[in-house]
Amino acid sequence: MHRITVPERRSRLGRRHRLAPGSAAGSPSEVAESLVAVHSTDPSSVYLGILSRMADGSLSAVERALYEDRTLVRLLGMRRTVFVTTLEIAALIQAGCGHAVAARERRKVLGYLSDSDVGPDPDAWLAEVEEAALAALAARGEATAAELSADDPRLKTEIVLSRGKSYEGRQNIGSRVLFLLAAQGRVVRGRPRGSWTSQQYRWAPLTQWCPNGLDEWATEAAEVELARRWLHGYGPAIPEDLQWWTGWTRTQTRRVLTALEPAEVDLDGEPGIALADDLAPVPPAGPWVALLPGLDSTPMGWQRRDWFLGEHSSRVFDRTGNVGPTVWWDGRIVGGWA
Repeated sequence: MHRITVPERRSRLGRRHRLAPGSAAGSPSEVAESLVAVHSTDPSSVYLGILSRMADGSLSAVERALYEDRTLVRLLGMRRTVFVTTLEIAALIQAGCGHAVAARERRKVLGYLSDSDVGPDPDAWLAEVEEAALAALAARGEATAAELSADDPRLKTEIVLSRGKSYEGRQNIGSRVLFLLAAQGRVVRGRPRGSWTSQQYRWAPLTQWCPNGLDEWATEAAEVELARRWLHGYGPAIPEDLQWWTGWTRTQTRRVLTALEPAEVDLDGEPGIALADDLAPVPPAGPWVALLPGLDSTPMGWQRRDWFLGEHSSRVFDRTGNVGPTVWWDGRIVGGWA
């Protein structure tokens, strides 16, 4: 069995995540391709994460890629999380993860509507409201959830969340409908209302980014290609890392890896996997340092993080698994920053 040591894994990380000397990217799209997708739960981390990997970047360059050139798109994907990536990879994420997320989200919304007074057929009601929201959005070109709710009173329908719980809450269905349409790959989060740190997004039809829609992929083919791209950028790794990153089930992950046929490797005594054509030694990356933002794609790329973090997980990760800003030296986390 081919052996890949921790130092070599760290060298791969430095080079393939555009952090080591000589590996900086020339554009925001190159960064997204290298990472497969950039975490976008925190809008500022998108900018900081991309700029930390570019040779000559700026806030305006990232903004231009997102909202003017539209070479990058923000979408709902793995683990029901928002990411920024290229249109090519967005198609893989949509087919390989997004449709399953949309199906689960739809069942959840229908459950809320069953407790509301929307008529005898919540499924048909929801379908009508989805199309109405899309039509209103197409007419406006771009809008907030509040603006769309003014166009159709049904989007103001109130639903109860966590009924009977101490944290029971109420919410207009409009935001849930937009979230569902985003999971289906029909709408995207556009330019925010405020600065580059704002989370108050306007919504837009996906066709404003790609008039003919995303490339169509069969689900299983998209899963295999998404796994291949992840394993190139984040491998070698253990299968559980891929399962966690994608949000797939164990059975689904096994099926995808059976089709992908990765090589089995020895990760310092632990069995792992790598692409069969990616076993050649990687030269040492040379000394490098990086200040990565909270929720950055690199520390969030694996479930098993001991090889670059050691026993210090609780110092930079919170209880829900979200990472804060990290200081990196030669492929490992050595501290945090603020």
